[in-house]
Amino acid sequence: MTAKNNYLSRDWMLLLLILAGFGLGAYFYPSLPEKVPSHWNIYGQVDRYSSRFFGAFGLPLLNAGMYLLLLLTPNLDPNKKNYKLFEGSYRMIRMLLHVFLLGLQSVVLAVAIGYDINVAVVVKISVSMIFVLIGNVMGRFRHNYFVGIKTPWTLANEEVWRKTHRMAAPLWVLGGIVCVVSSFWNNAVSAILFFMAIFVLTIVPIVYSYIEYKRITRGN
Repeated sequence: MTAKNNYLSRDWMLLLLILAGFGLGAYFYPSLPEKVPSHWNIYGQVDRYSSRFFGAFGLPLLNAGMYLLLLLTPNLDPNKKNYKLFEGSYRMIRMLLHVFLLGLQSVVLAVAIGYDINVAVVVKISVSMIFVLIGNVMGRFRHNYFVGIKTPWTLANEEVWRKTHRMAAPLWVLGGIVCVVSSFWNNAVSAILFFMAIFVLTIVPIVYSYIEYKRITRGN
């Protein structure tokens, strides 16, 4: 009973977010059209539709699936003991994911019932803020196989892991801010700037981890 109480006291907010998604879907289901917008291009134009059921419950189902996946992930990791060392950061990542999916569902439902919302801008700003928030805690990530910058060199050497994440943390914060600023313009230049920032956030840590690994192993 104690283990169950500890579990509920730890995850009750996440579970409420997931239940809220199913509640929203059930509430708006009768008002939804037969074809619900489900995908937008970078200019905010709808380019894909889904069924009414998927429009109402697709994202809540995804949210529930991600909850189970991230709940089980630490137990599947060979370095599962390290999750205790960045437990708060891991919990924040889980919270960000569930809030993002619930927010995205809310936007999709609002558009489906007739509200005029630029979904591309909302999604880009949301993703940008996730970069900023993860960058703020990235330096605390400990060596594991699921969360963080996983390259052959960070996984092979804990010192490379530590240095790469400490270098990447402020880079992600800065890159996320650039992405936020670029999200407010809905044109080709802002799209290029947005994706260039993501490219830098992705490539620089990979290259840095390789260089650090070569430097450390050469020294040894």
